[in-house]
Amino acid sequence: MRVDLESSRYRPIADELARRIRAGELKEGDQLPSIPELMKAHEISNGVARKVLRTLVSEGLATAKAGAGTYVRRRPAIRRIVRSWHNNARRGGLPGFSDDDHAIGSVGYESRTVEGSLAVRERLDLDPLDQEDRPDLMRTTYLREVAGEPVFIETSWEPLQLTRDTVIAFPEDGPHGGKGVVERMRHIGIEVTHAPEVVSARPSTAEEARQLGVAPGDIVLVIERTHYADTRPVETADIVIPVDRYQVVYGTSIWDEPAG
Repeated sequence: MRVDLESSRYRPIADELARRIRAGELKEGDQLPSIPELMKAHEISNGVARKVLRTLVSEGLATAKAGAGTYVRRRPAIRRIVRSWHNNARRGGLPGFSDDDHAIGSVGYESRTVEGSLAVRERLDLDPLDQEDRPDLMRTTYLREVAGEPVFIETSWEPLQLTRDTVIAFPEDGPHGGKGVVERMRHIGIEVTHAPEVVSARPSTAEEARQLGVAPGDIVLVIERTHYADTRPVETADIVIPVDRYQVVYGTSIWDEPAG
C-alpha cells in the first residue's frame, strides 16, 4: 500500500507545474526542476520525480533533452493552410499559405509499387488482388516544408491498372512528373471531376513525429483526399499535419445570380 500511495503523489506535483506553465509563470524555454530538486522539495522518490517530468512531456508541456534536463516546450506560432480550389477563401488578408503555393516545397520523395492496405484498397474501390497483379498500387511519400520547417507528410496511392506502362506511371518522374493528379491523369485521357476530403485527428506515430519534429503521440490532423473521375476513384492520399503549428482553412466560392 505504501508503494501505491507514493506512486500517486506524482499527479498533484505534475498538475501544479502544469498550472504554472499555462499561467506563464514558467515560460517557454525555462528549465524545469531536476529530479534531485523535485525529490528534495517534495520528499519523493527518484521514480516519482521521473514520473512527474514524464507526465509533463507526454502532455506536450515540456521537452526532455538528453543530459541537459527538461524544459518548458516552445509553442510555435499557429499558421494556416488554405485548402480550397477557389480564391475566395484567401480574401480578407488571411495569413498563411496554401498547399499549392510556391512557398511549399518537398524534402525528397519516394515512389514504389505496393499492394496497399485494405482501407486504401476500399478507398480506391479495388477488387481483391489476383496473384499476377501484385503489386498493383504506386505509392509516393513526401515530406512538405516551408523555409526548412516540416509542414505535413503526404502519402498518395494510384492504381497501376490506370497508369502502368504510361508516361505518368511515376508521379514525380518522367515528362509529366510533379504536375499534379489532375493534369497528369488528363494525359492518359482521364478527366478528374472532384476530390472530397475527410478530416480526422489521432496521435502521431513515432515515425511521423520524427519527420514532423513533434513529440511522439502529439495530435495530428489526417486529411483523406480522393480524386475521382465521376464515380471512379483514380488516386487517394493521406495528409498528416501537426495541430500545434497549423490550422486548416476550407472555403468555396459562391456563384450567385445578381438581383434583377
